[in-house]
Amino acid sequence: MKICKKNLIALLLILLLPFIAACGGADESLSEEERTSTEIILATTTSTENSGLLDNILPDFEEKYGIDVMVVAVGTGAALQMGADGEADVLLAHATELEEELVAAGDTVERFDVMYNDFIVVGPAPDPAGLKENAEADILTGFQLIAENEASFVSRADHSGTHIMELSLWEDSGVGEPSGDWYIEAGQGMGDVIQMANELEGYTLTDRATYLSMLDTIDLEILLEGDEVLFNQYGVMAVNPDKGDHINFPAAERFVDWILAPETQDLIAEFGIEEFGEPLFFPNAN
Repeated sequence: MKICKKNLIALLLILLLPFIAACGGADESLSEEERTSTEIILATTTSTENSGLLDNILPDFEEKYGIDVMVVAVGTGAALQMGADGEADVLLAHATELEEELVAAGDTVERFDVMYNDFIVVGPAPDPAGLKENAEADILTGFQLIAENEASFVSRADHSGTHIMELSLWEDSGVGEPSGDWYIEAGQGMGDVIQMANELEGYTLTDRATYLSMLDTIDLEILLEGDEVLFNQYGVMAVNPDKGDHINFPAAERFVDWILAPETQDLIAEFGIEEFGEPLFFPNAN
């Protein structure tokens, strides 16, 4: 039987289609289970999104593994609750003690350090509470001065990692639970709180990364920094697959491995240098 050239080419294409699809699709090392579920939900803090970090590094993960990352950026408390409720696949947060509680409770399988930056106090250049002159790098003295002068202070008031840190600082400073017209509870993410403090010419506690990313739109200055208490550690955790069949645990594990890998740690270390002259986060995965 004779086969014309046209039919022969068609037959070869049919035979080669599976191989062509495999080469053009997601990473060949992905299991069949991972290939059939190509999306994960990342619950994280507003600082990782507001700073622009995720927009910078996530395309590398999505391109390598063919897995789309749906980012839900909320306060750390809300992000961790999503993990406990089985509403996310992987968590990236900055409240180490609360994160370790999730591991102990079996809500996540393990926790790993990813990166760190620091908290700073920003405020108007006139500095009505005198932080720059009288507190230097002493955060507890700085908080005392703000309260004594009843200088406007905008709190996130959203049970985020930043808010948890802020409340502990008020307590440790001897102020206790702040109250009065000078203390404004915003219930908003970091970017919105910085904008509010800018409009009110008030103070706020923020992570350095979000502040630096907003320099073009605000007049606030760094008035207190450098206290070792202000160290801000971020951690990553995969949600326990026992939460339900909807948890994409294989892809979440792949995300954890990816963000801890040297290549991704390098991406984190480089982020911010070109635009701000300094990195916004410092990788420290073990």
